[in-house]
Amino acid sequence: MIDPRILVLIPARMAATRLPGKPLADIAGQPMIVHVMRRAEAAGIGRVAVATDTDEIAAVVTAHGGEAVMTRADHPSGSDRIHEAMQKLDPQGKAEIVINLQGDFPTITPATIREVLPPFEDPAVDIVTLASQIHTEEEDLAPSVVKAVGSQIGPKRLRALYFTRATAPYGNGPRYHHIGLYAYRRAALERFVSLPPSPLEKQESLEQLRAVEAGMRIDIMIVDSVPRGVDTPPDLETARSILSKS
Repeated sequence: MIDPRILVLIPARMAATRLPGKPLADIAGQPMIVHVMRRAEAAGIGRVAVATDTDEIAAVVTAHGGEAVMTRADHPSGSDRIHEAMQKLDPQGKAEIVINLQGDFPTITPATIREVLPPFEDPAVDIVTLASQIHTEEEDLAPSVVKAVGSQIGPKRLRALYFTRATAPYGNGPRYHHIGLYAYRRAALERFVSLPPSPLEKQESLEQLRAVEAGMRIDIMIVDSVPRGVDTPPDLETARSILSKS
């Protein structure tokens, strides 16, 4: 039974700078966007749809039995795209939680997707995201690896204080690799997209800092591993290798 209170939306566009057309890249016999869609469906938590501005992506999604919703081409971010998709798919406002699942996570597990839901039992939580502990110096030092900094409030759960491309926090202790999967309360998403880009968001080039600077509460669930995103041709080959064996 699909829970009408939860929408899982997968933004997908063709104009990726480093890997154009990547949503339709073949991985183990299926387009990448279909792999992500199947994993969202397997999570079994709510209605799943792909939000896109490209007819070709929509056609592939529907040909594989999925749901696609067409959105404008000029959205500055995936959050803006899923907001439009939410309004189109759920004009009555039945959806209480909206999950933004990136379309370039073909190896994410259904269990990992489900991890964003438990913190919403606390009505004070606006947004939930994920992170995984860093275990290598390469990850620790790379600006491309966003670090989530937070206070522990429960087993495998943090309250977010900051997100940064720097190596943080300083000193001994765990550091966490942020995973770009977000779940919003509907009202939080409405507020988030209404806000202008914030100073720290622009400085770090990290959209989630807009919510932090606006005083919105973000909780972070710690998961065992980081799903491999596909941003470059080598990333695509890695995903092909992983999924050809599964």
